[in-house]
Amino acid sequence: MEVLEKEDICTIEDIYDLPDGIRAELMDGKIYYMAPPSWSHQKISSNLHNQIYNYIKESNGQCEVLAAPFAVFLDDDLNYA
Repeated sequence: MEVLEKEDICTIEDIYDLPDGIRAELMDGKIYYMAPPSWSHQKISSNLHNQIYNYIKESNGQCEVLAAPFAVFLDDDLNYA
């Protein structure tokens, strides 16, 4: 993995170039590396996912609940893109 200088500006391409399994976020041109989720985080996340899924299903809602991590892009107005 390339070491970036302090003044380097990172792009989404830099995130996609990271090795598989590396969890990171890109904010304001900087890459922030993340630790994997803990056991308790995963248990809470699973329970929350099930509760929301069941509520939507019982209410005949049109939304989906996704549990796995996936790319999310937020613009300056905090709208997802």
